[in-house]
Parts: sequence; C-alpha cells; structure tokens
Amino acid sequence: MSKGEHTRAAILDAALAQASKAGFESLTIGSLAEQAGLSKSGLYAHFGSREELQVAAIEAAAARFTEIVFLPALKARRGLPRLRALFDRWLDWTVRGGLTHGCPMHAAAVEFDDRPGPVRDAVVEHFARLERELGRAVELAVEQGHLRADLDVGQFVFDMLGMIFAYHQGARLFDLSWTESRVRVAFERLVAAASPTA
Repeated sequence: MSKGEHTRAAILDAALAQASKAGFESLTIGSLAEQAGLSKSGLYAHFGSREELQVAAIEAAAARFTEIVFLPALKARRGLPRLRALFDRWLDWTVRGGLTHGCPMHAAAVEFDDRPGPVRDAVVEHFARLERELGRAVELAVEQGHLRADLDVGQFVFDMLGMIFAYHQGARLFDLSWTESRVRVAFERLVAAASPTA
C-alpha cells in the first residue's frame, strides 16, 4: 500500500469509527483532518468534499461488512448452515469490525432515507446488493431442501432483515443480551415456519 493509500485508509477507519458513534452527518473535513493528523487541505487531497468523504465512508463500511460477514459465511456448507452463519456473523459484525458504537450502515439508512443525493444512492445500493445476496443464500437453502420449495424468498428476506434491523436498533437502546435472545428466538421461528416439515 502506498503512503497515499495508507493515509486514505486511516482516514476512512477514523470516519467509520465516528459514523458508528454519531452518524455520517457528524463527518466533517475539519474533524477528520484533526483525528488523522492532517491539514484540511491535506484531507481535501483525498476527498474533494464532505459528500465525497461520506460516500467513501459508506463504501468502506460496506466493504468491511462483506469481509466480516459474507466472505467467512461462504465457507459454511450451502443451505441452512450458510444462512445461519450469515445471521450469526451479522449480529456481532460491528464488534468484530471494531465499531463498538453500532452499525454505521443502519445509522446511514436512518439519516439518508429521505434525502436524495449521492450519499443516499450509496446507501440504497448497499442495501439492494445485501438483499440480493441474502436472497441468493435463501434460494440455496431451498435448493438444498433445507427450506420449503414453495417458500416466498422475498418475504423470508424481508422478515430476516427486519429482525436484524430491530436487533441493531435495540442493542443501542436496550440491554444487549436481552435483545440478542429475542432476535435469536425470532430467527428460529422464521426458519421453523419455512422448513419442509412445517
């Protein structure tokens, strides 16, 4: 990695930590320049605007999520074992990724859901890709006979995403152990209702 790439990566790490704690709206050229030990003009050399910085931070969060959740889960056997691995890794991805204040992508979805522009477009693209990949994992579970052949895959994905979003929100507002036990019960009910023997 070149010095410039190393500096850019360090800036994005700081941006993700801050976005996890206070949201993407908290990201400013000035605050991140100070954290990274750069001048504002030095940071502008890597990101031409605050909006460009926010988009890059969202892309970095999505890449970290893929690295921590999806790639390791692909090592699990196709079907329900892989779907379970995705679910398990998704619950604690922020801790594994060093984002102890919560899911930055969840924060971005709330912040930019009704604000048109490049930042919202980046958030929408991430969640659309996530939904497609999760749908493929559910389809593989159907193909393997682990879930019903007539399963409404889109509904299963919707329900699973809803659980995970509720978990990440609840983990910030309430007791984590209580929230985790609730989401695990909900997931097991979803899987049981979708099983071939249901």
